[in-house]
Amino acid sequence: MNNQKKSEAFYHKSIRLKGYNYTSPGAYFITICAYQKKCVFGRIINNEMHLNKFGKIVETEWIKTSEIKKNILLDEYVVMPNHFHGIIFINNEYSAVEATRRVASTKALPRLQSGSIGAIIGQFKSIITKQINTLRKTPGLPLWQRNYYEHIVRNDAELNRIREYIVNNPMQWEIDIENPDNTDRKTVKDYYSFS
Repeated sequence: MNNQKKSEAFYHKSIRLKGYNYTSPGAYFITICAYQKKCVFGRIINNEMHLNKFGKIVETEWIKTSEIKKNILLDEYVVMPNHFHGIIFINNEYSAVEATRRVASTKALPRLQSGSIGAIIGQFKSIITKQINTLRKTPGLPLWQRNYYEHIVRNDAELNRIREYIVNNPMQWEIDIENPDNTDRKTVKDYYSFS
């Protein structure tokens, strides 16, 4: 394989809305998946999510995110066996120092725009990875898949549909696109269509 083909094989196309300012005030629906979709955060029993110690770390850090960053408000969220869903609101009041305070990674990361959804989610993933890898004694082991899925919430009706989806997600685990035992493979775009 020549160098051009090698670089194309490893290039990841951005899934972000081109030209959109992800520091803009508004609501965002976020989905973050565990590395290789491994069920590391707990399990579903009788249609309810039962968090293990790693899942409890995810939940605790999500709640801490809004305590540390005064420019965001958290809404519905759920930690699932191998992924996380949450709604986050960004408002205009913001301190640029907050965006870089909690990053735990030792790897060189591309610069994210302070206060953006990417910076917030990057910090969230990083601090959880460090904590869980410390407990597992597995420094450097990936916990999350690269990137995350985000949907810009456009109106109240859509927001309410997403809230309902999040609340009902544990009851839908058998048909969840992120469930490794589910053989019905819809596309992410089809599965997370709330418009």
